[in-house]
Amino acid sequence: VAGDERSHRRGVGTMSRRASRSGLRSPTLVGIVLGAALLVAACGDGGVTLGQNKESTPGLGDDVAAAIEPELPLQVVSDNGETVTVDSLDRIVSLDGGVTEILFALGMGDRLVGRDISTTFAEAEKIPLLTKAHDISAESVLSVRPDLVIASELIGPPEAKASIEAAGVPVVTIDPVVAVDGVGDRIRTVGELTGVAPAAEELAAGLDEELDEEAAAPAGAEAPLVAFLYVRGSAGVYLMAGPGSGVDSLIEASGATDASAKIGLSDPFTPLTSEALVKAQPDVILVTTTGLESVDGVAGLMQIPGVAQTPAGQSGRVVTMEDGLLFSFGVRTPEVVESLKAAFAESGQPDRS
Repeated sequence: VAGDERSHRRGVGTMSRRASRSGLRSPTLVGIVLGAALLVAACGDGGVTLGQNKESTPGLGDDVAAAIEPELPLQVVSDNGETVTVDSLDRIVSLDGGVTEILFALGMGDRLVGRDISTTFAEAEKIPLLTKAHDISAESVLSVRPDLVIASELIGPPEAKASIEAAGVPVVTIDPVVAVDGVGDRIRTVGELTGVAPAAEELAAGLDEELDEEAAAPAGAEAPLVAFLYVRGSAGVYLMAGPGSGVDSLIEASGATDASAKIGLSDPFTPLTSEALVKAQPDVILVTTTGLESVDGVAGLMQIPGVAQTPAGQSGRVVTMEDGLLFSFGVRTPEVVESLKAAFAESGQPDRS
């Protein structure tokens, strides 16, 4: 991936139904189909886990995307406000997991020479990791000689980005997406930024259609109340997600109800209190896999004040999803929604008698 010579453009395909709709790759290529092997697996101590195995994350497989050559030169507005002419996109650094997914789906995966910590799917593991947590150094980025750096707002510090720009490399920070219905536009933005707008439009249209179909599909007899808890036991960080967190949109898109609305949370993330959690009375608790690991599994999660007093805690209804998959808001989003819908059903219908 980091080399200069390439015999062809390789990419990672999305599910075959999206591929055939978009026309970006041959419909005869086999995509990943959601099934028992990758959708849900019972946790050893209770609950349901999703996307824990990086080898079988929904929506990314071994397909070869069509070779798409970007239309160059491009005029790119860097974060510092300067307009930069980009004559080559042979070497791209993507510091946003969702953007990296999109680039792979557009057949530009082998142009990537650097990634960030949020890029977790197996196909991208050989791309050099350039971040420590969400921090970068200008030296590490410039060492891979990028033509363009695409970053998320979480990446810093600003001084490092400024140093990269001072070296003549444009840095473009993509606005965050915190709602399912914003993913299509994100794909279009990445397409425009990398000179493949027509292909991106086709991909986005197919994804929008899938999300519409998923929203129209029945979710179950009764929508469960789901609370997403952001936990980092080693750091003593315990938060409950609310409106604008992104997870609230995924919960609603999966046919469930975000429990934070019941208690009137107004911020994306609020420090967790036992009183708030008990008042919310979630039927299901959703956490990331690393979050659950940080508190030593489901048993440790039950030790957090308030968890055991909820219907979810009393019935052991815990669903986990791999961090990079849950927060990606990329081409796998329809599969994330479908997986969550199935997992909430798998964890059982709420008993509100």
